[in-house]
Amino acid sequence: MSQNRAPVFGTEEPLDLSGFAPKPAAPAEQVRGIAEQAGFRSRDPAPPAAAMPEAGRRSPRRYRTGRNVQLNLKVRQEAADAFYALADAQGWVLGEAFEQAIAALEGKLKASR
Repeated sequence: MSQNRAPVFGTEEPLDLSGFAPKPAAPAEQVRGIAEQAGFRSRDPAPPAAAMPEAGRRSPRRYRTGRNVQLNLKVRQEAADAFYALADAQGWVLGEAFEQAIAALEGKLKASR
């Protein structure tokens, strides 16, 4: 085999690339205007939301109570709203409201027997 490789572009002369140059960058305002007209949304982060929770969302509840078992239930929205309203009105955490509801139901069942 020969040690010389065949030229890639068919000639031994180097390519003249001096006619190629990058175009100058367009101003950011021009690019933003064209993107908005085309319907593209910005990837810039949205400003932080206000401290108040969104409509329909409750503020998070975090308490150290010693309760460590999680119970997830599927309920109607009205029942969940009523449960949260009762807990808020009494100043109970949700675990305490659940325990009170269990005690009330047990008392009602015992009384009906």
